[in-house]
Amino acid sequence: MANSGLQLLGYFLALGGWIGIISTTALPQWKQSSYAGDAIITAVGLYEGLWMSCASQSTGQVQCKIFDSMLSLDIHIQTCRALMVVSVLLGFIGIIVSVVGMKCTKVGDNNPATKTRIAMTGGALFLLAGATVVLLHLPHVHILDNDDSRLVNLYEFGSALFVGWAAASLTVLGGSLLCCSCSKEDMRGQQYYRQSQPSTAREYV
Repeated sequence: MANSGLQLLGYFLALGGWIGIISTTALPQWKQSSYAGDAIITAVGLYEGLWMSCASQSTGQVQCKIFDSMLSLDIHIQTCRALMVVSVLLGFIGIIVSVVGMKCTKVGDNNPATKTRIAMTGGALFLLAGATVVLLHLPHVHILDNDDSRLVNLYEFGSALFVGWAAASLTVLGGSLLCCSCSKEDMRGQQYYRQSQPSTAREYV
């Protein structure tokens, strides 16, 4: 029961992290405008994400423009797009595989050791999904060069990056719990099951 509870906890943590990864991919606030100096007075905030750039006015009106051509984008945005989509797909596959492998479900093989291996595979997929987001955000945090004095709009970390870091942490933690919840007793029980099954079958015949 303890392992089943640990698997459920890891699964729901990873599921929440996966939803956060999807939100990070869709949010436009990967970088946002920052204004240095008290003399600058502006009513417009600028945001830029992987798919669009937006301008938010003080009246609450937000105008967004979707990037027209993918090939004309910078290489780091194209890389971020690809890796975030890969992370979402890995998390989706991990959700399906983990459901099949968890002890609290009756889906798939009734063999405890086989379900244990499947659950570990789902946890490993969650680990890969979270690690992809972490490795993506560290080198590809794109900020403008704020040392340029000619720039009026200075850019800093957007809220989507913080959501992505939190989501990646939850996904990695959930995948780790799924992998660690598999005990050695299940593997030993499977070996005993394989050794005892042929003799039982012969006695029945």
